[in-house]
Amino acid sequence: MSPALPGDWHYVYLLSGKKTLWIYIGCTSNLEKRLKEHNKGECASTKRMLPVELIYYEVYKSKDCAYKREKSLKDYGSALSKLKCRLGINKKGRAG
Repeated sequence: MSPALPGDWHYVYLLSGKKTLWIYIGCTSNLEKRLKEHNKGECASTKRMLPVELIYYEVYKSKDCAYKREKSLKDYGSALSKLKCRLGINKKGRAG
């Protein structure tokens, strides 16, 4: 997997714990590096979810747009609910 694009891109991403029902929403300018950090346990917010897998990401040219999208997914349940529906993720955080 190589989701990194050349240039100054920003990513909003969703991670799912393989052993838990949690979904984590994050934003970064280097998705590949950030995923490695998550899976090494270097991020306190996802440490209890390990191992994690990338289930979705969006790419933005503007850092401001990416962070606004991340905030909308975190703050407004309807935005995340709509995205989960589109991805086929049930209320428990699993596909199906």
